[in-house]
Amino acid sequence: MDNNENLSTEQTPQENELSHSDKMIGIFTEPANTFESIAKFPVSSVDWVLPVVIIFILVGLMRSLAMLNVDVVLQTKQKQVEMFDKMVSEGKMTQEQADQAIEGIDKQMEFMRGPVGWIINVVSTLIFGFIFFFIIAGIYFLLIKFILKGEGSYQHVLVASGLTSYISMIQVLIGGILTFLLGKIVMDTSVANFIELEQGSIAKFFLSKIDPISIWAYSVLAIGLAKLNRAQNTTAYFILVFTLWILGGLLFFFLAKIFPFLGGFAG
Repeated sequence: MDNNENLSTEQTPQENELSHSDKMIGIFTEPANTFESIAKFPVSSVDWVLPVVIIFILVGLMRSLAMLNVDVVLQTKQKQVEMFDKMVSEGKMTQEQADQAIEGIDKQMEFMRGPVGWIINVVSTLIFGFIFFFIIAGIYFLLIKFILKGEGSYQHVLVASGLTSYISMIQVLIGGILTFLLGKIVMDTSVANFIELEQGSIAKFFLSKIDPISIWAYSVLAIGLAKLNRAQNTTAYFILVFTLWILGGLLFFFLAKIFPFLGGFAG
């Protein structure tokens, strides 16, 4: 009888799985403990689907709202005109083709400012956003699996990346506010937005990485990947995440030199 009583008093209560709202809050308040708790239970699809859907809808809406600002519209048109002029000077298209393309810019912008344009913008952002999200998650998973020997699955990478999106939403909202205040499209919360430098310069690229919210989000992502892969040390995951952030950005930066339409991804 006494032995049974001792066993019952020594048993620890079973830990309950956190709700999605608790996980969302935990990402901001105690990410390490939150991801440790998540790792103890089967993967829940809502933990990555919901935040990813929200952030890409938010991005689409912010882009559509930005087109209501006259200064943003003029700046966007000017960049496209400069791109066509450059292509003409390089012999990649004729002046007649460039004039036709420039003429179509106004019609396209007017269409995108209407309700159908808003829907197309949001839906296309969702589709291409998810494709990009899956590809990046796949790269993380392969590197973690074969280099860091992590124990987690591809779904664990999706969860870590998805939940971290809640932090990135702050950046999207601040970027939207700054876009209206500054009269130019602001993609992030980096130092590069407040220093006048030549567009597409290497200095602007590196200044774009001095971004407190991005650094915060990637730090939490590194912690999440480490905890969900049951790693004892998070250092290797920090190195992996920040190396991919810098090198991936550099890749798009140089590709944008060759293919100007990729300029939006170069940061």
